[in-house]
Amino acid sequence: MMLIADKWKDYTCIDAGDGEKLEKWQNIVLRRPDPQAIWPQDKDRALWNSADAVYHRSNKGGGSWEYRQQLPEHWTVNYRELTFKVSPTGFKHTGLFPEQAVNWDWMSELIRTHADEELRILNLFAYTGGATMACAAAGAAEVVHVDASKGMVQWAKENRDLCGLQDSRIRFIVDDCLKFTEREKRRGHTYHGILMDPPSYGRGPNGEMWKFEKEISTLIRACLDILDENALFFLINSYTTGFSSIVLEDMMKTMILPERPEGKVSAGEVALPLLQRDLLLPCGIYGRWERK
Repeated sequence: MMLIADKWKDYTCIDAGDGEKLEKWQNIVLRRPDPQAIWPQDKDRALWNSADAVYHRSNKGGGSWEYRQQLPEHWTVNYRELTFKVSPTGFKHTGLFPEQAVNWDWMSELIRTHADEELRILNLFAYTGGATMACAAAGAAEVVHVDASKGMVQWAKENRDLCGLQDSRIRFIVDDCLKFTEREKRRGHTYHGILMDPPSYGRGPNGEMWKFEKEISTLIRACLDILDENALFFLINSYTTGFSSIVLEDMMKTMILPERPEGKVSAGEVALPLLQRDLLLPCGIYGRWERK
């Protein structure tokens, strides 16, 4: 199933094509690379030339921003009751993946529907905490936010404060996600909801190597060991090129359903609508297990 993140008011994907996307974040227009957008750009060059900042890739790897207007170092955007800090980074990102709003909504609805349960949620590879804040705002009793990057965890704390969630029980952990999950098993801790957004490649805080194709099965098994007997959901996001939603669905059906037959599995793509044309920009895949 294709899930379209079309409920934003402070974010718009204006157009995409020729390996780039043009986005409006609040009132600021950014132009940056997107490897999925291989079709031609809109012919309105004035539109594309209106960007306040453009990210240029370097032949040596990485890249940098060209600022055509003086921009603040960071600003905020709102999604429903949530507020997030946005800031162009040296690796082309902004600190937020707006397409993930479809998953925030899904988890929030599940948590609110089960408000009578004391739900503990684990967010692995949690980045700047969009999903963390969505789950906390929906009423989760506890959200554990784990990421290997100290800087991203600090950014997530800023998002917590922007969302007014200082009184919510959110634990921020800088750690390797697999090692943390294995320790939680030894401690006897369980979670009613587990979500993860693992990178294609990555390193833990102590140099631990992560490669999606090699490690994802091990991590799923480790998560199953700490998934509570009254678990509500298990969500996997992926941006790994060449890894289809069908593969992810098959993994969840063969690894999760045999142990949790009381649930159902679904999978598909997430996408952003383009304002300028009747097109969708694909933005990764998802796989969900949900208690029936």
